[in-house]
Amino acid sequence: MGQMRHWSIARGQLHPKKLRSNSAFSLIELMVAMTILSMLFLIAVPTYQRLQRKAKAAAIVTDLRVFATALQAHAHESGWPPDVLPGVVPTGMTPEEFKADDWTHPTPIGGQFDWEYDVMNGGFKYRAAITIVPTSVANYVRDDELLLQIDQAIDDGDLTKGNFMLGEDDCPLFVIEK
Repeated sequence: MGQMRHWSIARGQLHPKKLRSNSAFSLIELMVAMTILSMLFLIAVPTYQRLQRKAKAAAIVTDLRVFATALQAHAHESGWPPDVLPGVVPTGMTPEEFKADDWTHPTPIGGQFDWEYDVMNGGFKYRAAITIVPTSVANYVRDDELLLQIDQAIDDGDLTKGNFMLGEDDCPLFVIEK
């Protein structure tokens, strides 16, 4: 007996339909798909990283402004709180006036917030400042591009002067009062 043929009509002509015993993708089809996916990945990753950096910078700017406002309000009512260790909520600050969870946890850029009252930092004396420093809980690695984004949003865009700058050990320093 002969093999049974399947027929199809394409463009008005009668053609035998090829029977495919294996419905897998060819190597060329897989390579084309991988090339397309690689190109999409190359476009998407830098965009994602840029958006991630912007979000981190915005979070730090918001936190610094909120903390500075809370500390200034506290200082107006009862004076500046005393200096404390990094990641420790300044003495006398209440949950109503301070986002304690954000202060005690690692920052979006690493390290922890540190309240500095009447201290020397980077060779200058500051009455009130907030720094971000490395701790045993969270390491801080300097990222100039990210710090510049923060400085441009909060200050003058120059990390050597102004209210936001690099302090001791190249750690970010936000001066509330000189």
